[in-house]
Order: sequence, then C-alpha cells, then structure tokens
Amino acid sequence: MRSERRKIFPLNVYKYYRHTQQSSMFYETVAVRIKGHRESMMAKQIRFNAFDMNCVGHQSPGLWAHPEDRSWTYKDLDYWQNLARTLERGVFDGIFIADVIGYYDVYKGSNYHAIQQAAQIPVNDPIQLAAPIALATEHLGIGITASTSFEHPYVFARRLATADHHTKGRVGWNIVTSYLESGAKNVGQGGLQKHDNRYEIAHEYLEVIYKLLEGSWEEGAVVRDREGRIFTNPEKVHEIGHKGKFFDVPGYGLTEPSPQRTPVLYQAGASGPGKNFAAGHAECIFVAAPTKSVLKAYVTDIRERIAKAGRDPSKVFIYTLLTIITDETEEKARAKFEEYRQFVSYDGALVFMSGWSGIDFGQYKPEDKVERIETNAIHSFVEHIAGGDKTWTIEELAKFGGIGGLGPVLVGSPTQVADTLQEWVEDTGVDGFNLAYAVTPGTFEDVVNFIVPELQRRGAYPTEYKPGTLREKLFGDGPYLPANHPADDYRDIEAVKSREILRPTGS
Repeated sequence: MRSERRKIFPLNVYKYYRHTQQSSMFYETVAVRIKGHRESMMAKQIRFNAFDMNCVGHQSPGLWAHPEDRSWTYKDLDYWQNLARTLERGVFDGIFIADVIGYYDVYKGSNYHAIQQAAQIPVNDPIQLAAPIALATEHLGIGITASTSFEHPYVFARRLATADHHTKGRVGWNIVTSYLESGAKNVGQGGLQKHDNRYEIAHEYLEVIYKLLEGSWEEGAVVRDREGRIFTNPEKVHEIGHKGKFFDVPGYGLTEPSPQRTPVLYQAGASGPGKNFAAGHAECIFVAAPTKSVLKAYVTDIRERIAKAGRDPSKVFIYTLLTIITDETEEKARAKFEEYRQFVSYDGALVFMSGWSGIDFGQYKPEDKVERIETNAIHSFVEHIAGGDKTWTIEELAKFGGIGGLGPVLVGSPTQVADTLQEWVEDTGVDGFNLAYAVTPGTFEDVVNFIVPELQRRGAYPTEYKPGTLREKLFGDGPYLPANHPADDYRDIEAVKSREILRPTGS
C-alpha cells in the first residue's frame, strides 16, 4: 500500500502525507507523472549552481565514509578542477563555495562531534580556489563566500578584485554576516554582534566596497603610456574619504578596475533584515526552503521587496537548495539513496542543526519536539523548523538534514526528477536550484549525465553559455552593476564626498 501511494502522490503532497504519518523517510522520493505532461507546456529555463565547500562532506555528515565519496580530497586542486570541468559540461551557472569562520560547538556544548565527523572542520579558504578553477574552465562562474563580520573591507576589496582579475570576471561574492560564536571569539571580538546589528554593519561594509571598487578609480585611469612614462593618470584616482559608524577608510582603492569592478553579488538572507539586505544588494539569492509552499511565499515576498527597493525583480535570480539522487531508473535511484542513508551520521546532522539554529539539540531525547527558542544564529532556520506547519521531533530533524542539509532530496529517474523540477519552477517562480551533494563528485556527475540532457531535450535548460563575464552570462547586459543598483550612487566619488560633508552626523 505504501508503494502505491508513492506512485500516485506528487512530491509535495507525498511529503506532507508522510509527515502526518510521523515517518522518518518523508523526504526521499519524487512521483511518477503522466509522460509528456511537462513537455506540452512552455518551458521556463531552469538554472543550476553546484553547492560545495572547501572541506569534507559539506552538508551530508558521515557520507565521507562512502567508498565513492572523494570530498576528503578537498585539499587537492585536481579535485576542484575535475569537478569544475564536469559542471561546465553540464552548463551550470557556477560553483558556489560556502564557508564558515569558526566551528560548530553548540551540540552537547562542545566541538567533539564536529571534529570527529568532519562537520565543516577541517575547512580551507574558499577564495584561493578561484584561480585554479578558472584555469580549468572557460565559462563556469565561481561564487566565493566571505563574511562582513571578520575581515576589514579595505583588505577584502583587494582580495576580491584580484580574484576577479585572475578569473577574467567570473567571480561572485556570497555576502554573509556569520552566525558562529566560535568564529567571533577566535578573531578577538568576544562574541557575535546581535543578528540585526550584523546587517547594519554589512550595509556600511558594502558602502565601503562600492566606494573602493566603483568610485576610487575612474574609467580610463590606467593609460599605460610607454612614451610618456605614465601608467596611471593620478587625476583619475581618488581617495574615498569614508568615515562611518563602523569603518574609517580615508584613502585610495589598491586595485585597478577588474572586469566586473564589483563581482556578482550573492546573498542568502531569509530573516526580515536578511531579505531587506538581499533585496537592496543581491543579484543572486539562495534560499533553503523545505517545502514548495514555503518557497513560493519566499519568492513572492523577496520579489516585492526588490521592486520596492527600485530594482528590477527579473534581474535577480533566486536559487533554492536541493539534492538530487538519480540514475537510469527509479529503482536504481532508490537503491542508491538507501545505500547513502546507511552512512548518515546522526550526531553529525545534529551538529549542523544545532550550529545553524543556536539550539543545543543534544540536550533532548530523539522523540522530543522541536520548540522555538530565540537565539543569535540563523533566524529563518528556527522559524522554518519551529514555526511551520509540521511538528518536528529531534530524530526527524536529524534524518531530514542527514543528506544535503535543509533542502529537500529528490530521488527518481531523470523523467521523474525533471518533472518535479519544472513543477517547482512553474508553481513557485523560483529561477533555479543550488544543488548540494550526497557524495562528490558522483552526485554532480549524475545530474550532468542524467538530468541535464533530459531538461535540454524539453527545452528547459541552456545548451551553451553566453559570452562575457559572469554578470553578462547571467543577465545578458554589461559587465558592471546596473544603474538602478545602490553601487551606482558611489561611482562619482568626489560628488559622494561632497554629499557626505553635508550629511548629518550619525546618519
């Protein structure tokens, strides 16, 4: 009877049915649909990003022990270059490299299980992967995560521009404010700023970045005049004169303008302040939505905020977190998924859940219910698991997050998975999917070998890249941030300084 239900219900209904039965396997499958149903409709283009991290296992704790997993070779450039070539063959928009400063020590009050299970520790610097990935590919975008909480914007602006130069304009910056107390303590801050204050700092951080990368060096400042012995025209390079609440940066930007000036801006804010920040600044937004209804509400809300901020909502792409387990047939895909589940670490999953929420789930029994507790970590995570339409137990939470983190897991044949991807895009308005892995590179190879050709056959996925920088490939416009973006306010730096002289103190 159970298998018959699975073959009738579409994904979101099936997941809800299994939720009401209090089953531990409520996230594992997609439905069989009437053949050709999606192909008869006007196909919207679906976009893929690969979600990875310069560490072991990323968001599938325990899967590092699977014999096919190679995440433990994260230290080797060969791993990253080979993966990048696979993703480019699959016409992925980019590889999105997550990062954390600190470690997950909320679970049971220590970092013991995080270290034992390699739950994002050890972890290496993401930005150093940009150049080797760029050398191995021609088109793939490279999204680098860096926090506004732990590095001064003057220093970071140079690192960011350097990466944009080295990749010929294929870099993006995932702007995070950080959520681990351990990171703040280890850089001498004593502890994290309050959640909303972190976004206040981030706004000013971006202001400094825009001034350095957009305004300090004018177009044409670098002349390379050999006969006149003038490399740069000093009259076209300006001090930014920034004096704000959190940062004082009086001088010049250190780098000449890179291909994009400011690289493509990514953001994953899902709380109220986070969504306002994303609506004001981000060009690509990542969300982790456990259900289609949550995703639809988020997409509608964030697009309204983008329009209210005076920007074009169609020029901001939204990607939702997802893991795909697939093979030639549904039976093979399900067998693969069941095999992966045997390697999931219960403690490792709760290490992440505790770190993301700020709640120590190790103090509860597996059958206890998750309750809402105010923390200084990721507010949207707490809202989704404690304020949604399902009552979660601790054990269910661990099993849900055991593969791919907080996003759904789709298991099925290429036809089944493609049907469900198109349904989510059509029903929610999301632009694409930020694909996590169970094992790497195998999960990504399966998507490229099975899912991409099926979507291309339906006309629902690109077959080639657009020319130019990452921004040009994504949006088809110029290499720089558009005129309706806040960065445009800082391109005439002398005018900016004149306005700031007249600005009331503390504004």
